[in-house]
Amino acid sequence: MIYSRIIGSGSYLPRNVVTNGDLARRMDTSDEWIRSRTGIRQRHIAEAGETSSSLALEASKAAIASAGIGARDIDLIILATSTPDYIFPSTACLLQAKLGIKGCPAFDLQAVCSGFVYALATADLFIRSGQHRCALVVGAEVFSRILDWNDRGTCVLFGDGAGAVILRADAKPGIMASALHADGSHAGVLSVPGNVRGGNVTGDPFLRMDGPAVFKFAVRVLDEVARETLAKCGRQVENIDWLIPHQANLRILEATAKRLDLPPEKLIVTVDTHGNTSAASVPLALDVALRDGRIKRGHHVMLQGVGGGFTWGAVLVEM
Repeated sequence: MIYSRIIGSGSYLPRNVVTNGDLARRMDTSDEWIRSRTGIRQRHIAEAGETSSSLALEASKAAIASAGIGARDIDLIILATSTPDYIFPSTACLLQAKLGIKGCPAFDLQAVCSGFVYALATADLFIRSGQHRCALVVGAEVFSRILDWNDRGTCVLFGDGAGAVILRADAKPGIMASALHADGSHAGVLSVPGNVRGGNVTGDPFLRMDGPAVFKFAVRVLDEVARETLAKCGRQVENIDWLIPHQANLRILEATAKRLDLPPEKLIVTVDTHGNTSAASVPLALDVALRDGRIKRGHHVMLQGVGGGFTWGAVLVEM
């Protein structure tokens, strides 16, 4: 029987740090207003020359080094992003070229803030099929490019960054189970409802969100999908050592842990310093907790995503 295991992780954040105080100097907001509603203190914002592929490259290099492999050992690249460098080619292909790899499949996956969870579950199935043995799975975003910086209800929430893992075939399960869902009837709750036609922007090119609706939906489905994933592999909530939900908002994270009856000390939180980095948020948080020693070999980690679409999903991982 073929399974897949995470053998390395990496992350990268732009050097440009924007605090709540910085935002307060350019718009009608305050550190207290942002913190009390979101738990966010700061976020990293990409410079003009930084793109999703350049952030992904640095995160991938760190993951490759962590795994102790060479870039040419990778035979599959899946990159989750909602902010690709171009319409095409895919950001995954651009990353592949920057890593000096040729020939292996490389493609983008678009599930917004659930993107990394979707990509990890997809890579697991590729490896289980026997077609591939070593996958690079990345979440990378430059959400600062699609924000209306005059809308304090959305622009204060997001940041840029990238996270990556190396997933390799193994005789012992690492990915224990996964569950993925979507419901397109909620598309208008969280979206960027614009497009390019004939060289001109049509519709609205900025992120728009109904915050209360997102909160209510996210807390419910994150609870449900975690329990569904546990049931698939015969585990219970008490078997979870660490919970890493999509880092959208501290209140969503805390409410999700509470609904699952998990103590706050089992919750990994990085939204306070990273902001919401969409598809990058889960691998960023995972890498932080692996590198600071909280997550150890043998720990069971529940990874969760929920995002525009709506999409949502979970993956239970044994490290």
